[in-house]
Amino acid sequence: MDKQADGNGSHPVQQASSYDTVGSTDTNVSDGFTMVAVGDLLTSRPLTNGRHPGFDDIVKILRDADVTFGNVETNIFDMRSFTGSPQASGDYVISVPEVGNDLKAMGFNFVSRANNHALDWGVEGMRETSRILDQNGIVHAGVGENLAQAGAARFLETKGGRVALLSFSSTFQPMSPACDPAGEAPGRPGLNPLRLTSSIVVPPAMMESLRGIRDALPGFHPGGEDPNRVVLGGVTFRSGEKATYSFEPDPGHVENILRNIRRGKLLSDFCMVAHHGHGAGNWCQEPPDYEREFAHKLIDAGADSYIGHGPHQLRGIEIYKGRPIFYSLGNFMFDNLQTPIGAEMFAAYGKDPRVNTDADLIVDVMVQGFETDGGFTNPVYYESLIAVSRFEQNRLSELRLYPVELGYSARFANRGVPRPAPAPQARAILERLQKLSESFGTEIAIQNEVGVIRLRGRDQS
Repeated sequence: MDKQADGNGSHPVQQASSYDTVGSTDTNVSDGFTMVAVGDLLTSRPLTNGRHPGFDDIVKILRDADVTFGNVETNIFDMRSFTGSPQASGDYVISVPEVGNDLKAMGFNFVSRANNHALDWGVEGMRETSRILDQNGIVHAGVGENLAQAGAARFLETKGGRVALLSFSSTFQPMSPACDPAGEAPGRPGLNPLRLTSSIVVPPAMMESLRGIRDALPGFHPGGEDPNRVVLGGVTFRSGEKATYSFEPDPGHVENILRNIRRGKLLSDFCMVAHHGHGAGNWCQEPPDYEREFAHKLIDAGADSYIGHGPHQLRGIEIYKGRPIFYSLGNFMFDNLQTPIGAEMFAAYGKDPRVNTDADLIVDVMVQGFETDGGFTNPVYYESLIAVSRFEQNRLSELRLYPVELGYSARFANRGVPRPAPAPQARAILERLQKLSESFGTEIAIQNEVGVIRLRGRDQS
């Protein structure tokens, strides 16, 4: 490949023009191409051979697609032979090796890996998870031996066309991001990051109070400070109309993602991007302030779909230039029966591993809500959906949304397994999604307890 073709030549304007003439950002799939997308796959055990009413109906939907996508938010390995150790977080999510084969049996063939649990068990856990997914023929993206590998698109060959997937995370532990070699220093294995700079927006009266506190503290040296910005205790406050959180993505990380989207789309017929992020927090049903413009930018660069996950609950859906944007698809599997658990997690929740078992700790966190944001005691964390996107003449023609519930009221050992939501609950899930999607101009019809988005001419432009 010459320099001009691979984007490293000296005439970038000419390159962009030549790409446009061959439709580099166009969708190019067969009529009837379908993409199934779900959210977080947080499961510690195989499910297809278990006693789970309604689960077979779920699997039937998953299998009936060209691409079936989910976010693997766990490490998969055999603890009895594992040579690594818990490292990057306090939760240390883990699944047995049989989960790899089980995901394949369910129909998953494309999964993202960049998330805040990717390095729970260090590089060894990341690599072993990759090995098991590879062994089961599941294409995965978002982690690698350096940043170039973690950020690169991975490809799936389907009857409907060649599909690319990029995966990145805006929520991660400090040493989880991958990096490239620099001089004599080698690269670092890890995930593909989107670093966010956060600030808190407050009304002017609150800013005056914060400024007074800052000025009264020892060590403050006035002079040249921004009148609309106060840094207090390492937290940046900015002036605005109302109190809220604000985020700004790292420009270098954004450019890296955009570059990999361009590469992925040029080498494929259909390009998917998957973003794992908790935004302002798991409690928030709205995407953070930067995300809509950011998602649009990725679509403009060539992405055919934007799939968000991370906050453990549903957020709205937008159709932009005929491409679907899912701001969060919530939890799809959420059984949380992982074991063992590292010592730090016991300490974080005031438990003693010499007295309490890992099961005690998990139940307390999940059922009684010991987490700082109230735990996962709200039924909304156990409601989700399967999004089925269908394309005709290289256009998104229809989105069907199948409501799912994860057994919030079941015994703890049986929670977290998806099944079709009963009619009243299905309607409630879809009505909530209608409200969450209103601000994006998305109209969701409800037909026989299934959500339907049909695209009109204006949605295609």
